[in-house]
Amino acid sequence: QLKEEGNKYFQANDYEKALQSYTQALKLNKDKALQAVLYRNRAACFLKKEEYAKAASDASRAIDINASDIKALYRRSQALEKLGKLDQAFKDAQKCATIEPRNKNFQETLRRLGANIQEKLRIQFSTDSRVQKMFEILLDENSEKEKREKAANNLIVLGREEAGAERIFQNNGVNLLLQLIETKNPELILAAVRTLSGMCTGHKARATAILHYLGIDSICMWMSVDNEEISLAVCNLLQTITDCLLDQGKEEHHGKEEAVVLDTKKDLKMITMRLLDMLVSKRVSGQGRDRALNLLNKNIPRKDLKDHDNSRTIFVIDNGLKKILKVVGQIPEMPDCLPLTENTQLTASVLLNKLYDDLRCDPERDNYRIICEEYIKSKIDPQNMDKTLHAVQIVSGILQGPFDLGNKLLGMKGVMEMMVALCGSEREIDQLVAVEALIHASTKLSRATFIISNGVNLLKEIYKKTKNEKIKIRALVGLCKLGSAGGTDYGLRQFAEGSTEKLARQCRKWLCNTTIDARTRKWAVEGMSYLTLDADVKDDFVEDEPALKAMFDLAKTSDKTILYSVASALVNCTNSYDTKELVPELVQLAKFSKQHVPEEHPKDKKDFVVKRVKRLLKAGVVSALACMVKADSAILTDQSKELIARVFLALCEDPKDRGTIVAQGGGKALIPLALEGTDVGKIKASHALAKIAAISNPDIAFPGERVYEVVRPLVSLLNTERDGLQNYEALLGLTNFSGRSDKLRLKIVKEKALPDIENYMFENHDQLRQAATECMCNLVVNKEVQERFVADGNDRLKLVVLLCGEDDEKVQVAAAGALAMLTAAQKKLCSKMTQVRLCLHDNMEIQHRGLVIAFNLISADKELAQKLVGSELLEILTYVGKQEDHP
Repeated sequence: QLKEEGNKYFQANDYEKALQSYTQALKLNKDKALQAVLYRNRAACFLKKEEYAKAASDASRAIDINASDIKALYRRSQALEKLGKLDQAFKDAQKCATIEPRNKNFQETLRRLGANIQEKLRIQFSTDSRVQKMFEILLDENSEKEKREKAANNLIVLGREEAGAERIFQNNGVNLLLQLIETKNPELILAAVRTLSGMCTGHKARATAILHYLGIDSICMWMSVDNEEISLAVCNLLQTITDCLLDQGKEEHHGKEEAVVLDTKKDLKMITMRLLDMLVSKRVSGQGRDRALNLLNKNIPRKDLKDHDNSRTIFVIDNGLKKILKVVGQIPEMPDCLPLTENTQLTASVLLNKLYDDLRCDPERDNYRIICEEYIKSKIDPQNMDKTLHAVQIVSGILQGPFDLGNKLLGMKGVMEMMVALCGSEREIDQLVAVEALIHASTKLSRATFIISNGVNLLKEIYKKTKNEKIKIRALVGLCKLGSAGGTDYGLRQFAEGSTEKLARQCRKWLCNTTIDARTRKWAVEGMSYLTLDADVKDDFVEDEPALKAMFDLAKTSDKTILYSVASALVNCTNSYDTKELVPELVQLAKFSKQHVPEEHPKDKKDFVVKRVKRLLKAGVVSALACMVKADSAILTDQSKELIARVFLALCEDPKDRGTIVAQGGGKALIPLALEGTDVGKIKASHALAKIAAISNPDIAFPGERVYEVVRPLVSLLNTERDGLQNYEALLGLTNFSGRSDKLRLKIVKEKALPDIENYMFENHDQLRQAATECMCNLVVNKEVQERFVADGNDRLKLVVLLCGEDDEKVQVAAAGALAMLTAAQKKLCSKMTQVRLCLHDNMEIQHRGLVIAFNLISADKELAQKLVGSELLEILTYVGKQEDHP
């Protein structure tokens, strides 16, 4: 009874219940013949469930009872084939063919398995010989250079293939690759490391074995070398191994069960500890330190805050926070400084920020703060100025990372006073570090008030007296930042006492001076981001093409501060910031009470803004912005994205410029800005996309699959919270898209845009109504849209007919066009229309559409045709037929 029940479940495709029935039957049954049948049936269930090892096991039990059970033999053959045991599968299929030689299914299986076995052998033998030959060429010092390069490239390609990687691994390949690394030849080292990366990809067991064989100390040593290409390649190898240990990017292979479950936690901790040790080792190059920081940034904090496990972050804070702080506190001008690159300390600040953001509760944050406070206190020594400098530098670095924590540390006893005191020091290095710290501290207005009252005069003195360009430029930025604390050019003018143009000229000189190091030049960019609040300064700045190009070049570096400063300066130059509308009555009231009323500067009027935009476009601003958008998410913050989106929107204002923007990569750059970032930033980027989509050929502006990504941002603008211009231009863009292909029309429907488009068809605003009707006219070509009109109990068709009677001829043209296409595609809709009032319209386009509708109605149904011919339509058609012909 249970067996029959199992059979019924199997036929109904309920394999789980079938398994239960057969298993229960096996427990009750002692009859060997019936047991064989049950095992055989259960094997069939496991095959369907893709549990091939269990299927092979059950089939074997059935064969043990009855060696000539042909069904069991064939099922075992199928399972073994899926498990990759082709030779054993072939033997079972051969037995089946011997028992039933005329069975075509068995013959076909034998042919297929035979061919697969031959192919497998061919690959094995050819791979073995190829691998051997490549290593011989590479390890032979007398080999020709061209041959060695070719062998190295072939080895990399082979390592990326599963069969090739396995053969290299089985044939002592890891040891041979290690020999290549030990040759100290950069080309051979790169080839070996890249081959190892390919072998580790997606294979946890092999990655673990390679990690243990090479040793994490050796890998970190290779990554520490002062060779960018080798350091990066080793970093990629370690990232690949880490991905495997974290089970990321693992491909599933049905039926391949791992024999040993590897515990990877110990290896991951070991890798983390070695990376933290690299941060403070003098033997590690600046490149290597950057790689270690990047690996920690990428792999330690959680990717998703919904995941409750932040144990890796806690481990790093407990074991390595002080090491990261040591890197942040380095002073490049000091003799005992660790080797650094221009980005090392900023990358360390980003890591501090990510670790802090990854903490889940106040006790965890308090622990983080206490470690920082204790470390800073240990560095403060009134008798040792160099140690104290490191303390100030650490606070400065934290202010660029977890800003709230940095502000708490500024509140530590004596920290602010120490910073101000260092400004007055005679030593240039003291002034340099203190000025930088003051700049970062002045971001918080409450701190800025303290600095304005205590440090401003010192900054002025430093700026006037110092001959060191590095200090001078920082002092200038400090003055600019404090001056613009009120957020207006008025505040800056008052502070700078009318000398903003002079300060800006000095900043532009520094920008263009390539003999100054990039770390110092970035301060000139930050200075311009404040100085361009002044209308005269921004007007002069956009006229200075070398300064603009120098700023754009700096924007291509991986520096968070530079990206933000460049974006801020461009927002100021294009006037794309939000401005409050001044109510005339309130202005008069303010004047009466003798309060200052900020007036619009003549150079902030529209004509000047348009000229500045044209100058920026000519200087190549779009290429610079497109490059900035590609920056890593740790560098390109949401605030920077919003600023870039604002600039793009200002650049897209003139339709004549949109082609240039598309040609220079603006269309592509706007898509990620419209999908990620702040709400304001996403709206601005979506609006810029709408402006481009409204008038451009989508195939050119957004080639390939990219065009489908633009639909969602356009649909997001169809919202009552957006302004009329955003609604209108989004509708124009969607109209343009919906006229291109049915796939695009379907995408618009899937993004649930139809209800919004229908709402705008009956909007009071003439242009919105026209744009929405034209969009619907294009969309009705799609079958899904037609089905909405055909569905019972809706008045969509009546509403379109009503639009045909509008005063606006453009609305009439679009509505009549929609009716013409709907009646041509759906005969059911023809019966809902009995009057055609468009056939005598004065506008030839509308008349033409009316005649098409009439033709569709007459063609749809005999009764309807008779009814129409009996009406005045026949006379109208006769009259129109006698008129002069029109194309």
